[in-house]
Amino acid sequence: MAIVGAVVLLVTLVALGGYFLYRAIPGTGTSVSANASEAAAEGVDTDEMGVLYIRVVGDSSTVFVRVPGGDVLLDQELTQGNSVNYPDNANGLEVTIGDPTAVEVYVNGSERDISDRGPGHSFTLNP
Repeated sequence: MAIVGAVVLLVTLVALGGYFLYRAIPGTGTSVSANASEAAAEGVDTDEMGVLYIRVVGDSSTVFVRVPGGDVLLDQELTQGNSVNYPDNANGLEVTIGDPTAVEVYVNGSERDISDRGPGHSFTLNP
């Protein structure tokens, strides 16, 4: 009977260890700041938006952000209520929005209306 208790204890400890190990694994490492809802995203102060702030207000849109000729910072489909924020622009940013009608774009805290642009609209922010 003691052996059965020891086996149950061992299995429980292994399961708990696996669970906590899984919880400790970091995410994908992207700089996406996903808000739980659109209401949470609306509470962002324009002073805290940084150089580039993109919020999805439609169903979804792909968002591609990279340093010109360099590292890809984001290549992801964001859904309604999600947002991304880039606080600085030391090397410039190249941005491509899959569905411009589904997003609000703020550059240096000022809204840039791109809703009349076609799918895959791109623009560059110079340093």
